[in-house]
Amino acid sequence: MRDGRLAGRAAPRILTSPRPAGISTNLRAAGIVTGPTRTIPPDRPVTARRAGWEARYQRALVGTDLTVGLAAGLLGFAVRFGADGVTAYNRVYLLASLLFPVGLVAVLAANRAYERRHLYVGTDEYQRVIRAGLWLTAGAAVGSYALEIPLARGWLLVVLPAAVLAGLVARFGLRKQLHRARARGERLRRVIVVGHELAVLDLAARLSRERFHGMEVVGACLPPAHDPVSLPVYGTFDDVADAVETAGADTVIVLGCPELDGLALRRLAWRLERGDIDLILASSLIDVAGDRTTLRPVDGLPMLHVEHPRLAGAGRVVKELVDRVGAGLLLLACLPLLLAVAGWIRVGSPGPVLFRQVRVGKGGQEFVMYKFRTMYLDAEARLADLRHRNEHDGVLFKIRNDPRVTRAGRWLRRLSLDELPQLGNVLRGQMSLVGPRPPLPEEVAAYPDDARRRLAVKPGMTGLWQVSGRADLPWEEAVRLDLRYVENWSLSLDLVIMLRTLAAVCRTSGAY
Repeated sequence: MRDGRLAGRAAPRILTSPRPAGISTNLRAAGIVTGPTRTIPPDRPVTARRAGWEARYQRALVGTDLTVGLAAGLLGFAVRFGADGVTAYNRVYLLASLLFPVGLVAVLAANRAYERRHLYVGTDEYQRVIRAGLWLTAGAAVGSYALEIPLARGWLLVVLPAAVLAGLVARFGLRKQLHRARARGERLRRVIVVGHELAVLDLAARLSRERFHGMEVVGACLPPAHDPVSLPVYGTFDDVADAVETAGADTVIVLGCPELDGLALRRLAWRLERGDIDLILASSLIDVAGDRTTLRPVDGLPMLHVEHPRLAGAGRVVKELVDRVGAGLLLLACLPLLLAVAGWIRVGSPGPVLFRQVRVGKGGQEFVMYKFRTMYLDAEARLADLRHRNEHDGVLFKIRNDPRVTRAGRWLRRLSLDELPQLGNVLRGQMSLVGPRPPLPEEVAAYPDDARRRLAVKPGMTGLWQVSGRADLPWEEAVRLDLRYVENWSLSLDLVIMLRTLAAVCRTSGAY
């Protein structure tokens, strides 16, 4: 069926139904694509447009890291030698402070922190910045020892942490600017999805729900005999290259299907490389981080090896130490705040300051979790009358403007201050600073088999689902994020989640 109204381009060769004007109209009507749609000028290839903004983004990263490195170097010099001024002794440190930005950018580049496959989304970029900081620290220590250089530790202890922390914050800010642009429909990849109907629609729904990934599904290539779908269909698996040109796409995502074997994929890659079109093979593995997978060729056949998740070992011992020490230091630092919140609760409503509740921890072991009380004393008795107002799917119960929440409790929940007493649970070894949400026993009883995997590690005060939407996320998405954390845990991921927790608390969205 032909239709010549496709944004000034040739119409797709096969469609399930006559298409209205605009490449994303069917997607929009089905609720799969939201937000503005832009027309790609026919005189400028979409790959050139993408390369333009990506190059500007990478230049902004380099410029930001140079600025951060210079500021950190001068800060270290001022803190260590500020009272002395520039002397013959510290002149070398002033020079080192001025040259530090170049070394910082070089180490970041060596850690591939500027490669586009590690940018834009995910935690890999932040982990590489942290890794670069560790490299610099180790290099400075080894170099000073090997060359017998009396390095001023005060200067080093200021410069390196300041550079890493400021670099993380700066990259987070740049990424948020990019995500806001993508929410407006800018800087999006135009994607053709290749596969069977259900898998194609599922991927399209995911990408439209999370537009910060930067992918806009503009059409699909399906088997010859397929059910009607709500996407523009540009032909069969043999028409992918033509579909890319017709739709003005710059990315092809191939989902697992038996019709596209190794030979067919190789031929498809040859055709797409002429237009510098990205080819992405969507693995059937769910939420497995890249550092757990390794491609090992066997007689020319690439085999994907998947390592088991790190649920024990030296890393877990370090995590335990970080949890206990971190919880103790935070309790001491927050002691005045804890006392102030306790007084506020006591004045606002009668009853105890702390709320105690049985939760399920690692291995299904139950423990008593502590929170600041945010509800009136009769909250549990009133729960049955409010069940019909539940705004959350799955096994959780959440409603906005819950009448059982006190006035002080609303602010405590919005700022997540009600969670601070759980630092005591962390000190006792029942919880971790970062981990899956600690569930109620009745929630665990209703878990499907896959969700029980959350109990393989200690529950945390914060986690991936808390920094990704909190109570606004559907139940399945919250479980998926918790399982992703369990499967792909690392110390650097914990640090990134804690930094993102601060941003999530400042936004206050999803907290009720």
